[in-house]
Amino acid sequence: MPFMRIEYPKLGILLLLSMVLSCQGSKKMVDNDAVDSLETIQREFKAAEDYEIFARNLESRISDYKGSRTRDFDLLHTALDLSFDYKNEWVKGEAVLTLKPHFFSQYELVLDAQDFDIHEFSLLEDKGETPLNYRYETQKIVAFLPKVYEATDTLTVKIKYTAKPNESPGGGSAAITDTKGLYFINASGNENKPVQIWTQGETEHNSKWFPTLDTPNEKATQEIRLTVDQKYRTISNGVLKSKIQNGDGTRTDHWVMDLPHSPYLAAVVIGEFAEIVDKWEDTQVNYYVEKEFEEGAKKVFQNTPEMIAFFSEILGVKYPWQKYDQVVVRDFVSGAMENTTLSVFMEALNLDAREAIDSEWDGIIAHELFHQWFGNYVTTESWANLALNEAFANYSEYLWYEYKEGRDDADLHHVSEMEVYLDESTEKQVDLIRFYHEDSEEMFDSHSYAKGGRILHMLRRHLGDEAFFKSLNHYLVQHAFSTVEVHDLRLAFEKVTGQDLNWFFNQWFLNAGHPILEYVVDYSQPENLLLTITQTQDLKKTPLYKIPFKVSWYQEGERQEKEFVLDKKKQQFAIENQTPVKTLFFDEAKELLSEKKSARGKAHFITQFGISELGIARYEALDSLGSNYAEAEDLAKTFGAALQDPFWSIREMALMQIAKHPEWQMEIIGLEARLLEMAENDPKNTVKSAAIEVLAALDPDKYSPSFLRWMQAPSYYVAGAALSAYLENENNLNRREISERFEQEKNVRMLVALAEYYIEDSVDLKGDWFHEKLLNLSGQSLYYFLGYFGDYFSSMPSEGTADAIEKLYAIGSKEKENYVRVAAFQSLFGFIDEPGVLAKTMELFQNEKDELAKRYMEFYLTPYLDEKLNP
Repeated sequence: MPFMRIEYPKLGILLLLSMVLSCQGSKKMVDNDAVDSLETIQREFKAAEDYEIFARNLESRISDYKGSRTRDFDLLHTALDLSFDYKNEWVKGEAVLTLKPHFFSQYELVLDAQDFDIHEFSLLEDKGETPLNYRYETQKIVAFLPKVYEATDTLTVKIKYTAKPNESPGGGSAAITDTKGLYFINASGNENKPVQIWTQGETEHNSKWFPTLDTPNEKATQEIRLTVDQKYRTISNGVLKSKIQNGDGTRTDHWVMDLPHSPYLAAVVIGEFAEIVDKWEDTQVNYYVEKEFEEGAKKVFQNTPEMIAFFSEILGVKYPWQKYDQVVVRDFVSGAMENTTLSVFMEALNLDAREAIDSEWDGIIAHELFHQWFGNYVTTESWANLALNEAFANYSEYLWYEYKEGRDDADLHHVSEMEVYLDESTEKQVDLIRFYHEDSEEMFDSHSYAKGGRILHMLRRHLGDEAFFKSLNHYLVQHAFSTVEVHDLRLAFEKVTGQDLNWFFNQWFLNAGHPILEYVVDYSQPENLLLTITQTQDLKKTPLYKIPFKVSWYQEGERQEKEFVLDKKKQQFAIENQTPVKTLFFDEAKELLSEKKSARGKAHFITQFGISELGIARYEALDSLGSNYAEAEDLAKTFGAALQDPFWSIREMALMQIAKHPEWQMEIIGLEARLLEMAENDPKNTVKSAAIEVLAALDPDKYSPSFLRWMQAPSYYVAGAALSAYLENENNLNRREISERFEQEKNVRMLVALAEYYIEDSVDLKGDWFHEKLLNLSGQSLYYFLGYFGDYFSSMPSEGTADAIEKLYAIGSKEKENYVRVAAFQSLFGFIDEPGVLAKTMELFQNEKDELAKRYMEFYLTPYLDEKLNP
């Protein structure tokens, strides 16, 4: 299903917090009406601080049990004939549905059809076409059948209709920000973007553009005829059977999907796309992007055939569909969507050839591909069981990184995802499989994705690879082209392993929360260490867990490991290590989904960094030293050694810490030579860029010639860092000339280097440049640029403050990404003295529907309100 992204990069959080602090020092005059509204909001903030009250209020809103939808009919086949009204943004359709009663006799047929005009509804029989009486109330059609149909009967109905997807749009969720089902992009052709149509069916939104049984526990074959302007390409599920030129400037493409899948996975994409032809064995594996990104797409998606081969091998189930296409569209309402044989991606994957050098999109590509098995081939029977789709797709990212990049990269990704879940858990703890929820969109959270993936990781590590993947194979083979619930997954594992796994599935899939483990190691008997672990989670809300875990230590450079099982609130374990041990590691590989608390100190982390063979353990050690002991005088040696670490992320972290501590630079032997070597030759471009930043701090004059050379590097990471380093040095007298050489760049890493220089040096006459760049950015690039945009115009009012304010307000009002709206809101604070700006910021806050975005806006408003109301 849609790929979940971290909504706020860590840098963004720092910017938010710094903005809060900067707001506290200013005093502004406000009118009484504004003060009254601010007081009201401030009271609401304080009330919302009590999470227990919030949780109870949430529980009181939860209504019905959300189980699997009752299947009165089986949908066997759907045939659609579609054309499009771009002016009104309507779909003109004819649908022919073939169905049969599932078991019980039926005398009426109920179909999902949201916001249609129904023109005809008829029954197709050998003797001809018979109009049916029906009732329609905007969401469902109830057709009255001429006789009672039994389970042995088959009926075919035809519906002529006009679908109006823009009517009654919904709010969506964190993963899917809108619910129109079908989207016209730049239908008028007047905007600075291509004309496109694309669909997004999950959860139950495809019934916004064709009548169906819009539920995941339905499976059917389909065919779609699309009549479009002949300049457009169409892409849909299955195989393109024919293209017919109609003689009026249009063409009708006939797509056939002859393997059954759920209605939410049906998809259509229409637009002008370049086609990059690829394959895996004899299977078509094509990529579709706008023409200017054709070369970049070859790099971005190049690993797809290898991914298909890898997943087919480890699952023991060959890729099950007719082909696999991937297309990048504009203004997508999710990260990506795994429609059967056709995954659709957000425009952030539109990269030119140079940007694609540093493409980091393999995770999302693997995620959507894995859904072709887990989600499409075998599908959750209800949204309550969504984790059966999303946990597997999330875990596929780990599997791919482990295979392609190595375990260290995979483990770092694993811990990052764990932190995503733990962050959400501070405000929300719910069952992974949850039948009681208000709206199915609520299921698309970090529980279903990140927590689910971590649970699968623990199950794999507990059972071992052979048992884990053989169980997945059994699950897929047993339930091919059908729908499942969580017990089907448990039974598959039990069938293969012979073990009763209720204990694991009950505590992890069917209960909320996670363990909080406090542990102490007693080293008083070095030959037999004692480990005491206490589960400190609230047992009124959270289970007492049964947790298989590992301890490890190093003996003469060799790693030793033992496994134990924790199943009591407080438990002591004799390690019986025999040989004296000074440092014991509990869960060294960070496999357990838990919060762990212990009294490890600086010496422990120095030892851990020095001896652990696991990259993630060395990463944790270095991170802990940098975060908790950065002012210690004896860490230079450790961070200097980290520059030689084989794990790129550790090298990068070491560079960041060394940049913060100039006093270490004299203590690290050969530092300057090592930095230069890293900037020139490190295999990771992010490490190269970090090395350049340290060199800029160390001796900017000496390395200015190198910065000029590195500005031409193929990687934007490297070029952007070099450009920034050069422009920051006031001794470079040609900075204005150098900056203007790069003003036509589109990549945000180059743009922010220029923007920072223009702001810091108060370079005038750059207002038009800022406006032009803002217009052509989107997503994370827009997010990072917005702060510079606001800073320039607030510090240079002669460049056009009023226009800048209106643009920020428009982005804060209309941008689909919540973190971009927050960045625009933040930037408006730089103009808070200007007439009407306070009212605009208040309006943005009051109209914000996303709870996470609203919470971040509070970071700005609260200190400002405190100052205004309590001067």
